[in-house]
Amino acid sequence: MNNLMRLTCCAALLCSTVAGTAQQVSAVWNPDKGKTYVNPVINADYSDPDVCRVGNDYYMTSSSFNCFPGLQILHSTDLVNWEIVGAALEDYPGDEWAESVQHGKAVWAPAIRHHNGEFYIYCGDPDRGIFMVKAKDVRGPWSKPVWVMEGKGFIDPCPLWDDDGRAYLSHGCAGSRAGNKSVLFVAPMSPDGTAVLSRSRIVYDGHVTQPTIEGTKFYKRNGYYYIFSPAGGVPTGWQVVLRSKSPFGPYEERVVMAQGKSPVNGPHQGAWVHTQNGEDWFLHFQDKAAYGRVVHLQPMALHDDWPVIGIDKDGDGVGDPVMEYAKPDLPSSGNFQPSESDDFTSPSIGLQWQWHGIPSPYWSYQNSAEGYLRLYSVQNRPNYRNLSDCPNLLLQKFPAEDFTATAHVKFVSEPKLDCESAGFMVMGLDYTALRIEDTGHGICLKRVTCTDALDGTRETVEDSIMLDAEALPRAYSEKYFAPKMEKTEFMTLYSTELWMRLKVEGRPLPNGLKSVHCRMYYSTDGKKFKELGREFTAQPGKWIGAKMGFFSTRTQLNNDSGWLQVEDFVVGK
Repeated sequence: MNNLMRLTCCAALLCSTVAGTAQQVSAVWNPDKGKTYVNPVINADYSDPDVCRVGNDYYMTSSSFNCFPGLQILHSTDLVNWEIVGAALEDYPGDEWAESVQHGKAVWAPAIRHHNGEFYIYCGDPDRGIFMVKAKDVRGPWSKPVWVMEGKGFIDPCPLWDDDGRAYLSHGCAGSRAGNKSVLFVAPMSPDGTAVLSRSRIVYDGHVTQPTIEGTKFYKRNGYYYIFSPAGGVPTGWQVVLRSKSPFGPYEERVVMAQGKSPVNGPHQGAWVHTQNGEDWFLHFQDKAAYGRVVHLQPMALHDDWPVIGIDKDGDGVGDPVMEYAKPDLPSSGNFQPSESDDFTSPSIGLQWQWHGIPSPYWSYQNSAEGYLRLYSVQNRPNYRNLSDCPNLLLQKFPAEDFTATAHVKFVSEPKLDCESAGFMVMGLDYTALRIEDTGHGICLKRVTCTDALDGTRETVEDSIMLDAEALPRAYSEKYFAPKMEKTEFMTLYSTELWMRLKVEGRPLPNGLKSVHCRMYYSTDGKKFKELGREFTAQPGKWIGAKMGFFSTRTQLNNDSGWLQVEDFVVGK
């Protein structure tokens, strides 16, 4: 490992009180300004966030779709500084995962609650129904999914345990599966939270006044049942609150937050938090296209038992989102953000990384003592078209609008194969990558790009160069080599060392958002970098923001593989 890069990475890492995680002060986005904070509090793609409080601690989860580990768990004590502490979903049932990557499917809009000493997460799969996982410790282990309500189109669930011991489940529906939308449901649920007791019923129809209402969050306070639901569509909508004296209605409606004169488009879908100090806050997302759905924190107040979120400057009951505000009256455990850089010295893969599908134990090995991660080449599936078809992409979210990410890697190919490739990429509906490839005639570095990848478009090669390779020592094999054994049993391995760099820049668009421009560079010494290929404009993925990370693939069947060894990953300005 390059010493300078190790020092740079380690300087950004702080000791953690949570085993297996590291608190990290971001080099590219810090919302904590001392007495105030700025939005977004998490400038990364944590879509459809929900939060619960347990004592003085706050826990967040969000949609993870086809990415695993799924249902990442974040922790905070002040609602401004967040760290990743675990994930609730390591695996997922269904034979379809073995056939293809399930882009944009599976894990939609979860709700997290703490009840009777246990954490519960309810989540909608638009193709299968609503499932629940639970754990006594938020860091795990979590239970296997329990299907609370099966059927196509059921999404956006939220449980409510009432004062009398009864339980209810609110949810919405996906028009693409159900053939209807803009309606909300409530069903009675068993007190143990494992099953609905009868068919859910529609309690609100928003077709006329609140189109595309969805994303339910269910609460009770001061004798009122509240359903918080966004309406108007993800990038353009607003936040609606419904209230009733009965869980099954009838419900009154009110818009409580909209964009107004703020730069925050579509402010909605999130979590009402009542703090231990009596304050009310609301965490929600903003859709920033290729950057994903980032998390904002808004002040909230109740007037005549109606919430107002943000600041209501004109007194109409509809708040505008704030961009800077006084921090909550809460104790802080430090200044940190979700992990970005990685020196691979933890016992397992960092919690910021997710696979593009359900992972296999054969895909990777992390050597914490020496500080590296090996990604073994995985044979492409028979229906392979491009890298979007590979579940073994190891990716993480973009951490800010402008940043640089540098990876120090070594590529080692299997001598029996001449079809392995690996590299560093930006993944969305389109993708671009620096691909190191064993051509059979030497090691080549290619800059490749794929437009409309999910539609099956083939990659194009923009530029390429040949690289040098060095033989790896095999001291043990040579020393104990059986005299009668063929030398081909221990063929020489060759390593290619490279530094890969991604520079991301956001440029203003007429709609107030930013387009995401990416340039990619390489270096053979970690000092002098050369650009390879053209500037690339990133696109979001299927319901998720663009991501960056690594791949390691091959086109042939073999009983062994080469690998991509990642020794440092450093995010900075």
